[in-house]
Amino acid sequence: MEFFKIRRVIPFMRHALVFNVISLVTFLASVFFLAYNGLNFSIEFTGGTVLEVNYKDTAEAQKIRETLEKAGLKVEVQNFGSSRDVLIRMPLAKGQSSADLSQRVIGLLHAQDKSAELRRVEFVGPQVGEELAEYGALALLVTAVGIVLYLWMRFEWRFGLSAIIANLHDVVIILGFFAFFQWEFSLPVLAAVLAVLGYSVNESVIVFDRVRENFRKLRKAGVAEVIDSAITATISRTIITHGSTQAMVLTMLIFGGPALHYFALALTIGIMFGIYSSVLVASPLVMWLGVRRDQFVKPVKPRRDEHEGAVV
Repeated sequence: MEFFKIRRVIPFMRHALVFNVISLVTFLASVFFLAYNGLNFSIEFTGGTVLEVNYKDTAEAQKIRETLEKAGLKVEVQNFGSSRDVLIRMPLAKGQSSADLSQRVIGLLHAQDKSAELRRVEFVGPQVGEELAEYGALALLVTAVGIVLYLWMRFEWRFGLSAIIANLHDVVIILGFFAFFQWEFSLPVLAAVLAVLGYSVNESVIVFDRVRENFRKLRKAGVAEVIDSAITATISRTIITHGSTQAMVLTMLIFGGPALHYFALALTIGIMFGIYSSVLVASPLVMWLGVRRDQFVKPVKPRRDEHEGAVV
């Protein structure tokens, strides 16, 4: 489906070096902030205290969160089981015990609502967080390897390598934003990062498929012209697809509340950079790695006439 059709081929590859210099600077800045600031891990990764609180009437997670944050506490609040139960996750400060923290929290909640009743207090040790971090890194590695192998089998190794470099570029930039602004990095954010990795490669596959098709159709065109034509032909689809997805994600970001805020924020950053890298980073890399027409179009072998012995 196309809302509009561009008749003139846009020379993207003419500015390929500029696009990739911008990407390299952004990538290096993200790596610097990751190394210098590090990520602000949530309780799932660092360990802390989990409290289950029951209310006589419906518990309003937003009001509970605001009450505890005004007291200077860093919390995650969500409904648990029923509308009258809430689960509160909190990191432990140095020199503070779970018992002291739970007493302080229940005191603040009692001041807000006398029916607040503490049902359960648990300490989640940092060992759990370490395991989650390892599994998250393993999931990222397996996803990356799977993408490379898929594109290698479907197209050619240059396409697989270019796509994974471009997509890992998106992942590092998302992490760089979270490191620079010290936004909380939680399991939903990790899920968003993995989703972006899979989402971005889809655009690369669409462009690469058109590149392969153009090598067969545009016999006299150079490599740069073939890639420019492929990107131009898919612009309408890119705008429709990514525009629709971005609209949904922005809705979650604006109206989803604190529980979905950083998840939607990671997706927003990933989608915007995903469009850029899939088109303007992956495609130049393919060109620079030496993709050629004869890798997709087999040359016609001359046929020898059996009677006259002449080459036809």
